[in-house]
Amino acid sequence: MKNFARAVRVALKFRVTLTATVVCAILVALLWGGSISAVYPLVEVVLRGETMSQWIDQRIEYGEQTKADFDEKVAELKRVLALTSPAEQRTALVRRLDELRSLPSHHRDHVQTIEMKELARVLALHSPAALQASIRAQLEDAEERVAAEASELVRVRWAQPYIHAYAPNDSFETLVYLLGFVLASTLVKDLFLIASSILVTRLSQLTTLQLRNDFFDHTLQRDLTSFGQQGRGELMSRFTGDVGAVAGGISTLFGRALREPLKMIACLIGAAFVCWRLLLLSLVVVPLAAWVINWLAKSLKRANRRAMEEMAEIYNRLAETLAGIKVVKAFTMEDYERRRFGATAHQYFRKAMKIARYNSLISPLNELMGMTMIFLAVLIGAYLSLSHETHLFGIKISDRRLTTGACMLFYGLLAGVSDPARKLSGVFSNLQSGAAGADRVYAILDQQPAVTDPANPRDLSRHARDLVFERVNFHYDARQPVLRDIDLRIAFGETVAIVGGNGCGKSTLANLIPRFFDPIEGAVKIDGIDLREVRQNDVRRQIGMVIQETLLFDDTVLNNIRYGSPDATREQVVAAARQAHAHQFILAKLSGGYDARVGPGGERLSGGQRQRIALARAILRDPTILVLDEATSQIDLESEQLIRKVLEQFIRNRTTVLITHRLATLDLADRIVVMDHGRILDAGTHPQLLARCSLYQRLRRLDLKESA
Repeated sequence: MKNFARAVRVALKFRVTLTATVVCAILVALLWGGSISAVYPLVEVVLRGETMSQWIDQRIEYGEQTKADFDEKVAELKRVLALTSPAEQRTALVRRLDELRSLPSHHRDHVQTIEMKELARVLALHSPAALQASIRAQLEDAEERVAAEASELVRVRWAQPYIHAYAPNDSFETLVYLLGFVLASTLVKDLFLIASSILVTRLSQLTTLQLRNDFFDHTLQRDLTSFGQQGRGELMSRFTGDVGAVAGGISTLFGRALREPLKMIACLIGAAFVCWRLLLLSLVVVPLAAWVINWLAKSLKRANRRAMEEMAEIYNRLAETLAGIKVVKAFTMEDYERRRFGATAHQYFRKAMKIARYNSLISPLNELMGMTMIFLAVLIGAYLSLSHETHLFGIKISDRRLTTGACMLFYGLLAGVSDPARKLSGVFSNLQSGAAGADRVYAILDQQPAVTDPANPRDLSRHARDLVFERVNFHYDARQPVLRDIDLRIAFGETVAIVGGNGCGKSTLANLIPRFFDPIEGAVKIDGIDLREVRQNDVRRQIGMVIQETLLFDDTVLNNIRYGSPDATREQVVAAARQAHAHQFILAKLSGGYDARVGPGGERLSGGQRQRIALARAILRDPTILVLDEATSQIDLESEQLIRKVLEQFIRNRTTVLITHRLATLDLADRIVVMDHGRILDAGTHPQLLARCSLYQRLRRLDLKESA
């Protein structure tokens, strides 16, 4: 639950909403317990056909009589204890028992009846020491009863004038007042309940908003290697499903998990005021139930975490299939993909059913615990009330005799505990789901990117000297080196083409320039400054990139060109588009021109059109270093020729790195670098390499075949 606690700390930042939520929950709990308290006057007053005034007067009269009886008992026991001889004490007790037995049964009250039973039990003791101990125990108990009755008399005497002044003088009218109180308190409680639900949702959504913003911000800061380790489907699952689970956990925690226990506490406090010892006896099953619930909570968390992992796999499978739907259909692999997805979905089904089995145990457990509590309370309370006793098996349960009304109030309050307990049945599952979701969300948030800004970054002036790779080594996996001992200097304004077979490290080398990765060994320097000593943004502001898989966003043409240069004016965007030979088709072929939306990924445009807009984006940025990674490999000949014309002008006075094998683009290079298995095999001009480099010759022949 440690990570879920971190999410809770996010919620705690919204103090106003949190405070209002807690206040509403407390008021709901108080009104819940207050409504149940109406049981007492209903049983003690209304059902006996009395008024509140009659009841309070009788209560005072009864209390005074009971106190007098116990005062008499205390005096008698003290007199007995004052006798020095055990025989005299026994004689005095016998005399007192005979006096009580001589009273007519209809004149004998419950205090005297209980005293007779106690005297008979004491006189059955043969040991003088046991006799003395029993008399002293009775004396202490009688003195406690005197104090309890005196305290109760103080309270009822204080209330007497107010009840006489304001309480109705008719039993039916009293019933109407009681029902009106219950209805009014229920109405007010429901209003606070509505407010609580709204506030809890607000708190949950504010927390979710913060978590999603943090997650998205952290995702943008991650290095590219981590995106290969965790696919888009996995990240989408954590961003949506797992953050949603955390939101559900927060909503449950500050909703039902706060409100329902407060209602239970209100009822338990009320029951404790009636008879706290009886309450403790009723709660003997709680430790066992708590142990079972703790076991269920841990099991639910594990099951929810595994279900989330399966859901992430479903996201991955879905994203992969949809991204490659053309290939799936072309190779008639629908049945295969259907089976693969079905197997993954079935795994999730199994995990969901495991969660359902655990959830199914929670409600019966709560119900069984509630029924056991009430069973014990009814059994013990009924015995004490009917027998006018205050002790059970010699253990003191109540300071005063439990009346029928007090017992019914106690049972009502325990019943008031059972309803919130029942509503808590879904809380455990939601909290454990939230905890599992928090673990997965914070597992991403706690990942530190491999590429970070230095604590004390150096300033990087506009590039004007050289771009240098010094003994660069790099790998994604230590067992598979990608770049080995790369030494390369590119002078400012020079255009260098990098060629080689697939997997030779060309693109990885290019990706080191904008610090998408950092070398494992060696350094990449611009004008003598190691890029690791400079802020990433300062490096990337000087770099323009056009890659093979041109990505456009589902926005207007204007905003796609301006992406990376948000302060550029419309005139500057148009000028860049003209320079990239994109202006004509934007106006002629796109409805809306620069304000036309290009669709997700630029799907409404052809490959050549997308590439020219991407080139316009790079031109608008006015970079000092231009990186072109197979920028013309997937476009038509006409578009390639147009882009070549653009590049002939644009690469002047810029350092340019071309990752390519196309002849038309190679002609732009001042120098060509040939790579093989992560090393630089050779470097030189086109004629030099044709004369001496066998790998370059082979690449050239392959390119000629493709162009034919």
